[in-house]
Amino acid sequence: MSATDLGSHPVRSFVRREGRMTDAQKRALMDLWSIYGIDNHGAPLGKALFSEPRELTLEIGFGDGEALVNLAKQQPEAGFIGIDPHRPGAGRLLLQLQREGIKNLRVIIGDAAELLPRLLASASLSRVLVLFPDPWPKKRHHKRRLLNVSFLQMLSTKLQHGGQLHIATDWREYAEEILTAVDIVPELRNTAGKLQFIGRPDWRPVTKYERRGLGLGHDVFDIAATRL
Repeated sequence: MSATDLGSHPVRSFVRREGRMTDAQKRALMDLWSIYGIDNHGAPLGKALFSEPRELTLEIGFGDGEALVNLAKQQPEAGFIGIDPHRPGAGRLLLQLQREGIKNLRVIIGDAAELLPRLLASASLSRVLVLFPDPWPKKRHHKRRLLNVSFLQMLSTKLQHGGQLHIATDWREYAEEILTAVDIVPELRNTAGKLQFIGRPDWRPVTKYERRGLGLGHDVFDIAATRL
């Protein structure tokens, strides 16, 4: 199977169905963005994003921010970036960062496939997380799936050598597709072995979408890869 077969083009992996933003979320985006937000322009981001160089973890699709906040609190010496296209969730996350005094996390609003190639410097990340991306289960929507060969190839250039990519999904068919895509990218090595899943690591928080999938009786599949 070739890279073209698994999608080698940029995709829009979301539909903007944001719902109503609360007044507090709107105010957060206005008042707190200058503190926690990263604008969609400017020089590529690197380890100097914070006041001192830090190992950086990026979460793609942070949702309500639960997993990202937990990790940032557990590792205050590290730096964290979250990207998500949905403004209400970003506003909610900004409010939580202010309320809990979290200083090692920054937020990007937008499409990861569009923004990350130009916003991130090469070899700037020590870890990338993609936890429970939208599986777009209908066959006619598979082209919207974010994790294809082209996207993973781009991500590999943003990881430092030895950096980690961790993906989790409760959708078996998508998980198997991702395994195949990881195997195709020459800069990535499946940590568990060729076309193998890995057990859920202790450090990975359980997310809202994971709990939902487990409640529906779904299995959860973790995929880990190392940047060579």
